[in-house]
Amino acid sequence: MNRPLLFALYLIAIFLQAGAYGLTFLLPRLFDSFGANEKVVGGMLFATTIATLVTVYFSGHLSDLFGRLRTLSGACLAISLSLFLFGYIDTVGVGLVVASLLMGFGWGLTYSLGPIVLSRLVTVADRVRYFTLLSAFNMAGFGLSPVLASALEGAGYSVRFAFYLTGALCIISAVLFYLLDHPIKAHAISPRPEAPSRITLRALSGVVRSRSLLPITMICLGASVFAGMINFQTVFADARGLDYANFFLVYTATVVFFRLILARFRGGDNPYRTIAFLLCVMGTSVVLFIFSSTSVPLYLLVAVLFGIGYGVSYPILVTAAANDAQEDLSAQTLQLFALTYFIGIFGFPLIAGWMIVEVGARPLLILIALLAFTEAAMAVRRSLSEARAARASELRSVKG
Repeated sequence: MNRPLLFALYLIAIFLQAGAYGLTFLLPRLFDSFGANEKVVGGMLFATTIATLVTVYFSGHLSDLFGRLRTLSGACLAISLSLFLFGYIDTVGVGLVVASLLMGFGWGLTYSLGPIVLSRLVTVADRVRYFTLLSAFNMAGFGLSPVLASALEGAGYSVRFAFYLTGALCIISAVLFYLLDHPIKAHAISPRPEAPSRITLRALSGVVRSRSLLPITMICLGASVFAGMINFQTVFADARGLDYANFFLVYTATVVFFRLILARFRGGDNPYRTIAFLLCVMGTSVVLFIFSSTSVPLYLLVAVLFGIGYGVSYPILVTAAANDAQEDLSAQTLQLFALTYFIGIFGFPLIAGWMIVEVGARPLLILIALLAFTEAAMAVRRSLSEARAARASELRSVKG
């Protein structure tokens, strides 16, 4: 198998399983069909969070034991079973908890191991380009599965059918990952065996002391903003008489377009300055959404701005985390990056669901905006620090 075909099949596998996460945005709609509210959605996603955090911590142990691609294959089968359970169950109980735990297990593995597998195939100079492509295919799966669900509903199918269909696509993804095991090992940049991936106390201590701690912390805030805006978008849209499918379609198109256009962009001379600007755009989109009411043009503008702000900043932040990591702790750094990402993605909906039911959507959106600008402030601080360090280096070189 040649390298272009290898990359194509790998990215297709990523895309097919990514749709599963996109369907979690429709859980409020699915749960409403059997009388469960946003609090229950938040509770189920909290169960997913617990499973995800435990899985990410042990993902290195599992991949060391079974191999990364085979572990990814098994993860996709777990996600598929989760989706079939979500589609089948129509009462709140143990079944939903099992489905949530399986989702967390599968996503914890696929999201943490995906970039690690890719990093073995590309040079350091090409990381931004390929991490951006990876995130573009992930986002395409995220965003298009709710659009698919809306189209199926429009054609007279239940939203449950979207869960069954996406579960079948995850099985195809599992087969692709399994078949790519030997080709990926054959095309690895380094011929040496894979370095241990497991997270130990020594590895954790090394990551915490490194410069990558900041992007690892920032991604948790960004993921919380993303989860707050995206996971309950169906609720926001229904309350305003808007079509959530329009938001997801415009948001996904914006993210994929800009990620592909900027695939070679590394953030400039000061990446954190670029990240800070993009995060301010993201925060502005949330503020605009608070006041946009029922306006369709403003609703679509919010989707565009949020897509630019979050969508473009994310791959630059992933690369910053990877580049700031110690070389021997690269795999563990990316796993911890994924872990804090999932704390925000699956943990924040517990808070968001409670706020929607108890205090309303507007206070939630205000909190989301504050989180976005807090993350931007952290990027500004690192940007100023790097600018000072660069000036000091220039002065030393001139004096030398």
